[in-house]
Parts: sequence; C-alpha cells; structure tokens
Amino acid sequence: MINRIDLLVLGRIGGRVLITVLIFYGLIALVESLDTWRFNYVAEQKGLPTAILMVAMSAVRWTIKTLPVTVLMGGILGLADLKARHELTVIKASGMSIWRVLRGPVAALVLISFLIALGAETISTQINRELSPTPPGQATQLTPAGEIWLEQRSGEDHYVLMARGMAPGGASLADVTVFFLDARETPRLSAEEAILENGFWHMPVATSRRADAPPQRVFNVRIPTSSSLAEIKLRTASTEDLTFFELAELLRNGVSDPEIRAATTMRLIKLLALPLVLTGSLLIAFAFTAGYSRRSQMGPAVLYGVVLGFVVFVITEMADRAGSTGVLHPLFAAVAPAIVAIVIGLSVLLRKEDGRI
Repeated sequence: MINRIDLLVLGRIGGRVLITVLIFYGLIALVESLDTWRFNYVAEQKGLPTAILMVAMSAVRWTIKTLPVTVLMGGILGLADLKARHELTVIKASGMSIWRVLRGPVAALVLISFLIALGAETISTQINRELSPTPPGQATQLTPAGEIWLEQRSGEDHYVLMARGMAPGGASLADVTVFFLDARETPRLSAEEAILENGFWHMPVATSRRADAPPQRVFNVRIPTSSSLAEIKLRTASTEDLTFFELAELLRNGVSDPEIRAATTMRLIKLLALPLVLTGSLLIAFAFTAGYSRRSQMGPAVLYGVVLGFVVFVITEMADRAGSTGVLHPLFAAVAPAIVAIVIGLSVLLRKEDGRI
C-alpha cells in the first residue's frame, strides 16, 4: 500500500535520478553529434530530421549503458536532498525503518528497468540498425569494406567463404568465393550466388579454379556446413544490433558456434539482469548516504559511494566482455556483479542500522 511517505521519497529520488539521466543523455548526444560523417551521410540520404533522430537514438543506447552510474548518482543526490530538508530524519524518527523507506524506490526501479530493457532498448536498437551506417574503414581492422568473410566447418570439410553481397537474413550470398583449407583437387570455387539450404551451401552455377588447369564450369554444387541461418545472421551482424526478442528467437532456433552462442546469451541475460544491476546501484546509494550522522558533512560518504559505483560499473563491463567471449559462463558474468553490488549495499545498510558504522 503506497502512502504519502512513499510518494515523497519516490518523488525526491526519482526526480534527481531523472535529472542526472537527462544530463548524461545531453552530454552523450553532444558527443554523438560530433560524428560528422555519419550525421551528414544520413542527412543527405534521408533528411535532416532523420539524422537528428539517429543521434537521439544512438544517445539512448549509450545512456542505457550508463544507467548503473546515473542511478547511483541520482539516488545519492535525492537522499542528500531528503537529509538537507530533514525529511529523512523525521521519517526515521517516526519509527519507520530504512527497509520501509526503500520499498517504494526499489519497486519502481525494478518496473522501470524491465520497461527499459524490453521497450526502450528494443526501439532504440531497431532505429539505430536502420539509420546508423558504419563509417568507411571502421567495420573491422582486417576485413575490407563491402566484404563478408565466414569460416565454415562440417566434419572434415574446412573452408572460408567470402561474399560481396547478402540478402536480408543471410540465407543468400552474392558474388561468392570459396577457399578450401583441406586437401582436395579444387582449392577454390566462385559463384554468383550461394543459398543456405538444409545444412548445405547450394550454388546453382559455379566455377572451379585450379592453378594447373583452366577454369571449369560446374552445376548444383553443394558444400556442407554446420552453421544455421540464425548463426549466419549473427556472424554478419552484432549482438548490439539485435533486440531482446530477436536474440531469444535466434537462441531458440539454435546456434552451433560456441563463441557466437556465448555472445548472444550474454547480451540476452544482461538485458534481463538490468533490474538487479540498478537495484544494486540504488542500495549502494542508500548505504553510503541514508545513514544518520551528527555531522552535516556528507562529502566522504558520497565520495565512497560514487567510487564504489564506478568500480561496480567497471567490473560489470569486464564481466560482459568475459561472458561474451566464453571465458565466463554468461549467466554468471551477467548476474554476479549485480549480486555483489546488492550484497555490498545490504551489508553496509545492516551495519549502519545496527549502529556499527
């Protein structure tokens, strides 16, 4: 049952968190707008309003990534405001415990986190995917622009497939060259089209090339592959460009490559773990700010909270990289930093409530 105290605490903390998020959003949007090549390209192709929308949605994506820090800083500012107005002192003097004060902000934060992970993230990802082109030369450091390289294996077959065009979804590749890495009479094949069908790359018409013989035309070539359509789609895209629902669908269809499966699973679980991460940030804010102090100086406590929040953020990003590459299990990499933050916040709060700090 929500009462006036819950609304007061929620309003103070929520307002400061919102202001902090908006400030960070403005700074990130300013940085994104400095990418003049991308902005001018979209403005020329689709108009100035679309270019502005692209900058806005790109800033949304990065703002979501910084939420653990902005929630922590906003929570500290909101609690400092409550203490400065002596509202928190009156609330605790009335016999209400800090756990009762926490109830409203935590419940609201969990609900909003799910809306961000499943709603705002999905919308911004879809718009960014359509509007944000990759600048020339920045696709990768080793792959020329406009080329798609896929290493394929199936049993004893081992080869590299290069294409210069791809149909939506990755089921059909255009202007294809196949370089066989195993010992066989035909070291290279080239074709205008390769279609993924039932575990095979099917080339209706291809050209066989050997160093000691002239090119030879062959028909209905079928090269086995262990890659599914979902895996090809992930190989030719980034997990950052896929929504939560698309990631879930790809994993449901099956991904054989362990590295791609780890990156996809990590991205999916990380979105689901966002409420836990933000709850940990809010608990740290309460732990280092909401305690009673005879001195009005809150600088050291606020500084400790902010530093610890940045440490948790850095650990979260490091765990993300480890989970995406398969070094750590994705579930552990996504959830463990959030659990650590929650445990730290609860431990400090318990010690403060017990009068030991």
